[in-house]
Amino acid sequence: MDFIRILFAILLPPLGVFLQVGFGMQFWLNILLTLLGYLPGIIHAVWVIATVGPKTHP
Repeated sequence: MDFIRILFAILLPPLGVFLQVGFGMQFWLNILLTLLGYLPGIIHAVWVIATVGPKTHP
């Protein structure tokens, strides 16, 4: 599943972050970084997917 998230992170960085953590601070930060420059958005998205665990549902 991480491969699919990383693929989404390269194509559309906020989608990759959303699939990993949902609507949270990391998602909004990634949108800001993507708007400021596509490459920082990709780097942040891949970093979030690699280091942060997936969202959990109670």
